[in-house]
Amino acid sequence: MPHWLSLMIDALPSLLWACLVFTVPLTLLSFAFGLAVGFVAAITRLFAPAPFAAFVRFYVWIIRGTPLLVQLFLIFYGLPSVGIVLDAFPAALIGFTLNVGAYTSEIIRAVLVSVPKGQWEAAYSIGMTWAQAMRRTILPQATRVAVPPLSNTFISLVKDTSLAAAITVPELFRAGQRIVATSYEPLILYVEVALIYLVVSSVLSSLQARVEKRFSRYGGFIEAGS
Repeated sequence: MPHWLSLMIDALPSLLWACLVFTVPLTLLSFAFGLAVGFVAAITRLFAPAPFAAFVRFYVWIIRGTPLLVQLFLIFYGLPSVGIVLDAFPAALIGFTLNVGAYTSEIIRAVLVSVPKGQWEAAYSIGMTWAQAMRRTILPQATRVAVPPLSNTFISLVKDTSLAAAITVPELFRAGQRIVATSYEPLILYVEVALIYLVVSSVLSSLQARVEKRFSRYGGFIEAGS
């Protein structure tokens, strides 16, 4: 058996373990919490009083205008200067959540605005409250439009979690770095890490295509936004 193949086989269990125990949970939790933050931020920006909307705009401006790696460093290495000490995983989770929240808020805001005003008027005309109109009329239509960009954000997040290695989270890329430090075979092992990310991203892309196809059977993305 070639040396490079033997090395990849030996490293695979450790890499997959790091992926399943750290990369996958970090991705899922960050996206779930970030989506919740994004939804609240989008609703606040569209419907809340001006001071609250201004605060959300400032939050989105800061997050979108600074690198994610810098944000992680500020949370993990910077906050201890003011007495706030976080473990690596919670620090990464907070950083990714805030980042995802800012970007998804813009997506959600855009798709909510894309729903015609006549839909609101129709809902109000049959006696719905604002909350009922949002839940029963607006969100179902907006969801169809939001699925593709939100899915892309999720897939990008899987790869972005590799930045957590910089703050010592033992996720997939960090596990690869540790093996490289003992084997002195960076090319082979980093290629293996890249292949694992590629496989995960490809699976998620396939699932995204299926979800989009299923939604298209019930009105389609274009129709929902028209």
